Amino acid sequence: MGSLVIGGIVFACTFGGALVGMLLRAVLPEHHVSQESKDVVKLGMGLIATLAALVLGLLIASAKSSFDAQRSGFQQLAANLVMLDRALARYGPETKDAREALRRLVTVTIERLWPEDDSKSSGLGSTSLTASGVNLIDQIRELTPKNEGQRWAQSQALQITTDLARSRWLLIEQNESAIPTAFLVVVVFWLTVLFTSFGLFSPGNSTVIATLFVCALSVAGALFLIADLDEPFGGLIQISSTPLRNALSEFGQ
Repeated sequence: MGSLVIGGIVFACTFGGALVGMLLRAVLPEHHVSQESKDVVKLGMGLIATLAALVLGLLIASAKSSFDAQRSGFQQLAANLVMLDRALARYGPETKDAREALRRLVTVTIERLWPEDDSKSSGLGSTSLTASGVNLIDQIRELTPKNEGQRWAQSQALQITTDLARSRWLLIEQNESAIPTAFLVVVVFWLTVLFTSFGLFSPGNSTVIATLFVCALSVAGALFLIADLDEPFGGLIQISSTPLRNALSEFGQ
């Protein structure tokens, strides 16, 4: 479910709950909206508001932590790619094909993760990227070192490719949603109940409705940002492609 959809659902539930509360106020008997009833409702809503704030804090921390981990992972990936190209360059001209294969692999990765036509990112888990990576490793393994320097460069290159493969699979696993659906559903339910209580004890004038509208929009914006952080390649807040593009520009030097 996209972040915009989640934000829209949250806004509809919260603002709709406030309007439902106002309608209930008009039809409920007077003793249901007495001062004693208001005090009890306020106590209950205070508890729910505290729980909702705690869970929202957990969701924000989880989404931000996952986003930062992926961003750091790509920075490390870019650094390893430059180191691999340097190791192959030290080996000698025999690695020309392998270095070209590395350049193509990085170019395709950038195109898949950050497509220029605004289509959905295909991620790092595609079989074509796996096949290209395996082919690159095979090319490095098939090199026949003629001296100690070339043996060292080949060993370094193979070690870096192992690190790259590990980093890639770690990024694939980290790309799973960090926001449990159950948490999200419960938080939306709590917020809807809260806004219903706001409408239940509020006069139905334009100022109150506008205030509740802005509050519902703000809450929906918060959930939108949380959901957007959970989509590092598909939302408004995306992981930058700059580290990989900078690495690509360093190739061949």
